[in-house]
Amino acid sequence: MLVTQVTDKRDKGWQASLALQFSHTPEKTVLRSARHLGPLTVQRPFYPEDNTCHLYLLHPPGGIVGGDALEITVRLDKHSHVLLTMPGASKFYRSGGATARLTQHFHLAENATLEWLPQDAIFFPGAQARVHSVFHLRASARLLAWDLLCLGRPVLNEPFSPGCLHNRLEVWKDEQPLLIEQLRLAQGDLSPVAGRPWVGTLLFYPGTDALLDGVRERLATLGDYAGATLVDELLTVRFLSDDNLICQRAMREIWCYVRPHLTGKPPVLPRIWLT
Repeated sequence: MLVTQVTDKRDKGWQASLALQFSHTPEKTVLRSARHLGPLTVQRPFYPEDNTCHLYLLHPPGGIVGGDALEITVRLDKHSHVLLTMPGASKFYRSGGATARLTQHFHLAENATLEWLPQDAIFFPGAQARVHSVFHLRASARLLAWDLLCLGRPVLNEPFSPGCLHNRLEVWKDEQPLLIEQLRLAQGDLSPVAGRPWVGTLLFYPGTDALLDGVRERLATLGDYAGATLVDELLTVRFLSDDNLICQRAMREIWCYVRPHLTGKPPVLPRIWLT
């Protein structure tokens, strides 16, 4: 594994990047290279289920502030299988005016499998943030991904106001768009999300009608503000909620249900979730 680091001396927020490449060997998927700039890095890979690589992304500062710009690029070579998560929530703190930016690009080659399962992203009251996530898939690849946004700090009764968020999500298959959507919230107004502080999205490819039916059955605990669609083999689940525990429980249950169907492997929870 090649690991390189370059010190960033710019003073207008952290300018950080992380580039990971994974390759398949006869024994297992390995982290072939990891290049990072600034405070983004990874722990050593884990193999709790033999050939699947479990890897934790780390952001030592513990939060993202106005002026920070973080970029993550992940490439999976043919037949590789990677599960990526984080030790804790991502935190976007209150800004004095500058925007915090997070850009994430994922590239999946033929027969590659990516499980992108980050912890929730918390946008503190007054945060100014732009998040852009793009998944590039080959038709034979498999994707299991989720995204959980917390707007404000509802447990402490702190609303998102006067925060602003632009969250853009894209999924491309063989350079053709399967999904392009964006969420814009300005001045803390949560009316576009029915006033709910928790916004969740799950993506599964390739989906089937049978999987769609099974996922819909497992959305019951989220009430009326939840739904699932299947378009061009992309199974998309969306929900709004005001209860974090219900969100996390439902997301894990759905992932546990879908994973054996897409990967042929039983669900193995990342160790970090149990600590």
